Amino acid sequence: MTDSITFWVLAPLAVVFAGVSKAGFGSGAAFASAALLAIILPPTQALGLMLPLLMLIDLVTLRPYWGLWSWPEARILIVGGVGGVIAGVVLFNVASDDALRFLIGSVSLGFVAWQLWPRKGSQKPMPLRAGVIAGAVAGFTSFVSHAGGPPAAVYLLSRGLSKTAFQATTVLVFWALNLAKSVPYAMIGVFQADTLRMGALLAPFALLGAYLGIKLHHAVSERAFFTVTYVFLTVTGMKLIFDALS
Repeated sequence: MTDSITFWVLAPLAVVFAGVSKAGFGSGAAFASAALLAIILPPTQALGLMLPLLMLIDLVTLRPYWGLWSWPEARILIVGGVGGVIAGVVLFNVASDDALRFLIGSVSLGFVAWQLWPRKGSQKPMPLRAGVIAGAVAGFTSFVSHAGGPPAAVYLLSRGLSKTAFQATTVLVFWALNLAKSVPYAMIGVFQADTLRMGALLAPFALLGAYLGIKLHHAVSERAFFTVTYVFLTVTGMKLIFDALS
């Protein structure tokens, strides 16, 4: 696969995009990278390729945001997230590649629909304890598709955090959840020699994306970034669902 021109066109773009999203825009759209890779790789291989790269991005982005997170929200999301990861292990053991493609594609389109759904008036902040449920959903979707960002974002945005506190909290939460995912991923054989070699070759692109994300956090509006993301996720999600059903 590393000899494929398609791979070397799409994979570096996907990894840079993941770095930019995680380091600068709250991780919500980072899972688009796994969705894109699932078009050119079997879903399990795509997930195994991305996790070490996401963990590398987490490691790089922890320092710039160190101590800027909101610990009460972070802690409760992590607690719920671990339970969601356990539920993800159960589903992952029985799901086929096409079922995973369909799930990743559905989450992609669902994320776009949620973002574009009209909302009227101010929304009441979710109680702190609701973070357990949001964390569980985030942990589950993160395990099966690296798509934990949206449910975590729904909860954190309702808590009224500043842009930087929101970003720092997501960095901490997904550093912890990705670390938690790595153990069952290794146990059920998601990591393979080929994907680890691919990941080593793509690591510089992950670092580049993280660097750009930190810089762009203050320079680019979230509206512009997510507009591009919505188009990207819509096309990718439809393609994955079509492939799964056909």
